[in-house]
This record gives sequence, C-alpha cells and structure tokens, in this order.
Amino acid sequence: MYNDKVMEHFNNPRNVGEIPDADGVGETGSFKCGDTMKLYIKVKNDRIEDIKFQTFGCGAAIASSSMLTEMVKGKTVEEAAQVTNQDVADELGGLPPMKLHCSNLAADALQNAIADYKDHKIKQQSL
Repeated sequence: MYNDKVMEHFNNPRNVGEIPDADGVGETGSFKCGDTMKLYIKVKNDRIEDIKFQTFGCGAAIASSSMLTEMVKGKTVEEAAQVTNQDVADELGGLPPMKLHCSNLAADALQNAIADYKDHKIKQQSL
C-alpha cells in the first residue's frame, strides 16, 4: 500500500517531539480518520531554525509530518508558507488516494504554526 519512502519516514520519523519555547504552534486533526497533529516551529532571522511534530495517526500521517519537517527546516517563513499538501505527497513519492488527506494535515498544521508565529510577532511589536 505504501512505497519505500513513506515506510522509511513512518518507521524512522525525523524531528519528532516538541519545542517548549516554540515561536509558533499549529494543531490540526481529521474527524474522517481520527488523526491529530501538532507542529512546533522555532524561527530565527525569519528562518525556520527548528521544527518538531507530534502526530497521532496512521502511517501516512506520520510520514507526511516527518517529510514536511525535512522540507521546510532552514527555509524562510514565507518559503515554508508556500509548501502545499501536494508538495508533501509528491516528495513522499505519492500516497494512496484514500490517504492523501494525511498530507493535508501536515500542510495545514504548518500554516497554523506560521499564523501563530505571525500573531505572536505582531503582538510583540505592538508592545
């Protein structure tokens, strides 16, 4: 059902964990399958210096989370904001059609973390 790249990221996920002093946190979930995801970003000089995730879900959700973190680590916030669910699925070498929503979760969690980071940044600038 899954290709070797998906299985590699499922069996050996990268960047698992949390960042206690994260600059942005994004959460998302799917009622369709019960998967939940939390993504933490640490930003320095407008670049994603560190990124970690906690995912409770299927192999595709974990692999998508892992791949996403690899894809955006070191990118600027704006570059990372351009990453789509299709980019994640493509980088994984494809996902079965019934599991494509898992890559949506990863991309959505990233967008939520970036929005949270920007909200915090605006609040800090107004102080």
